[in-house]
Amino acid sequence: METMRWLEEGYLELLDQSKLPLEVTYLKCKDYLDVADAIRRLAVRGAPAIGAAAAYGLVLGASKLQALSKEVLISGVEATAKELMATRPTAVNLRWAMDRLLNRLRLAETDNVSELKSALLAEAKLIYQKDLDNNRKIGEYGQALIPAGARILTHCNAGALATAGFGTALGVIRAAHEAGKNVSVYADETRPLLQGARLTTWEMLHDNIPVTLITDNMAGYSMACGRVDLIIVGADRITANGDTANKIGTYSLAILAQAHHLPFYVAAPVSTVDLSLASGAEIPIEERESTEVTHFNGHLVAPAGVKVWNPAFDVTPNRLITAIITELGVIGQPYSKNLQAVMS
Repeated sequence: METMRWLEEGYLELLDQSKLPLEVTYLKCKDYLDVADAIRRLAVRGAPAIGAAAAYGLVLGASKLQALSKEVLISGVEATAKELMATRPTAVNLRWAMDRLLNRLRLAETDNVSELKSALLAEAKLIYQKDLDNNRKIGEYGQALIPAGARILTHCNAGALATAGFGTALGVIRAAHEAGKNVSVYADETRPLLQGARLTTWEMLHDNIPVTLITDNMAGYSMACGRVDLIIVGADRITANGDTANKIGTYSLAILAQAHHLPFYVAAPVSTVDLSLASGAEIPIEERESTEVTHFNGHLVAPAGVKVWNPAFDVTPNRLITAIITELGVIGQPYSKNLQAVMS
């Protein structure tokens, strides 16, 4: 499965995840506004995938700029990057990708506008390929933590669909499966948009990895019944002290894991680490439209006019996290010291 693909004709195709698993459709993005819309409405989602898609979106934006100088080009690209970054405020990979492409422009030794635009595309392709490579490494490090026959609970979708490919949390599961460890998966449905039900189960079935779908409110009882051996989730932002933002409901799972003495792992590339924030209290939490909660498949399922609070993410305190699995290795406590060491 391909989350996205850059075509030599000069545009981006994105797998429309809002239509999975019933329909496999690719969106043709020929302008950065197409990419921004796809990110905003979750046609493409998952922190690494958002970063890679936005990088290609910035390339599309730059390609339309009629700049005659390097300075004018950079000014236009900065404005485009600002629009793209506004689409999803919590996932830090988006800002990381924008900063990386802008730095590539600013540090380029050439003033030739055409060459600068080509350099942007090369950097976007590098971000995409590097994410693929990093996910494989995350899988290699992470699978060493997985015992044979493990029954793994995961939340939302941190798989190939949420990245350039292979996945972070699901990448660890895939690597354990490839190592012959005979693992199986419990997938939380992940309300309100059912990324676990729609996407994670689809990926696991695609790879012939045994998977059982449960509702979000079955997680605690599943642990109490001895059906779960460990939990692995992805991340949208990890602060300097190891606090982690991920899909809403992750914090609850971490508390349940602690109560049942189960390991709770976070799998993410180091591009998800944001050392500029001291703790999770500083992470901006995106709040989404009330209709995601009040409606299902376009139909009203709650009383009209009811008030809704719909944060897309929550923050898991570092004390509840057993280890953070990255492409540079497995990081344990104390996170404030060890994350800094890895990032430096």
